[in-house]
Amino acid sequence: MTLTRTLGHSGIEVSAIGMGCWAIGGPLWGDGGQPFGWGDVNDDESIRTIHAVLDHGGTLFDTANNYGAGHSERILGRALTGRRDQVVIATKFGNCSEEATRRWTGTDHSPEHAVASLEESLRRLGTDYVDLYQLHLNELPTSAALDLVDTLEDLVSSGKIRAYGWSTDNPESAAALAATGPHCATVQHDQSVLADNAAMLAVCDTYDLASINRGPLAMGLLTGSNREVGSDDIRGMAPPWLVWYSDGRPTPQWAQRVAEIRDALTADGRTLAQGALGWLLARSPRSVPIPGCRTVAQAAENIGTLTRGPLPADTYAEVERLLADLRQTQAEPVR
Repeated sequence: MTLTRTLGHSGIEVSAIGMGCWAIGGPLWGDGGQPFGWGDVNDDESIRTIHAVLDHGGTLFDTANNYGAGHSERILGRALTGRRDQVVIATKFGNCSEEATRRWTGTDHSPEHAVASLEESLRRLGTDYVDLYQLHLNELPTSAALDLVDTLEDLVSSGKIRAYGWSTDNPESAAALAATGPHCATVQHDQSVLADNAAMLAVCDTYDLASINRGPLAMGLLTGSNREVGSDDIRGMAPPWLVWYSDGRPTPQWAQRVAEIRDALTADGRTLAQGALGWLLARSPRSVPIPGCRTVAQAAENIGTLTRGPLPADTYAEVERLLADLRQTQAEPVR
């Protein structure tokens, strides 16, 4: 039986682990040649990967209007043809891009953009509604986000969306939107065994929100891979917020931190990635990790964690002990 979670007070049931669809969008470029994607992708493999997620019990797919300038939504829509009623689709708005040039062109937090972006997403996805619609501007002032509540509530009333949320790492911002918006049911935030956000989880408890875990494998660091990535991959020319990588390789301090907890995370026969995902499931009953998948093998490994479930209590405690000891004996890596 597939392990499930509910998206806060929305009543929407999802698999406890979903699929992040950023990487399958392919290239996207920002100012100065900054890559905002994960390099070239094979669309046929992406579709097989989505099908593998479904076959292993995954039902939540998280994408955005600007992943590959809309390409991720198009591929997801193709893959889900005839299977829409089996899945929960989450997408995002707030970033703007040109599909023809694969260029990011800025941001827009206006109510008009929220409506227009949704219509474009619906066309690309080949559906008449999305289950979860998320504001994709992490550091947007709270007052600007609250100006969107009436529009988002209208979209719920019209049946275009079922619930909404905010992708932000600021607990105060998430709390303000949750307190104001009746159908605000989630917050998507950075959360992993290397980057706990206890304050955000407390907000989720207070307002009955789901914690959608962005970066649950620390952008691939928690898969154990040490391969160098290309210059067309966001990790190859990492922006300041992406601390896990430098010059396309795992940052030595963070790689060492992973090495110190690897044995505990894999003690019961899990892979490193499955241990990291199991830690998140044990961390909070509201956690819904969304690891990115680009291949069938990654889908089988990540979503396969559903059959293993949360880390056992003793294993979770051991990981916490190791992390506490590391914080005491080592300088905390920069975040």
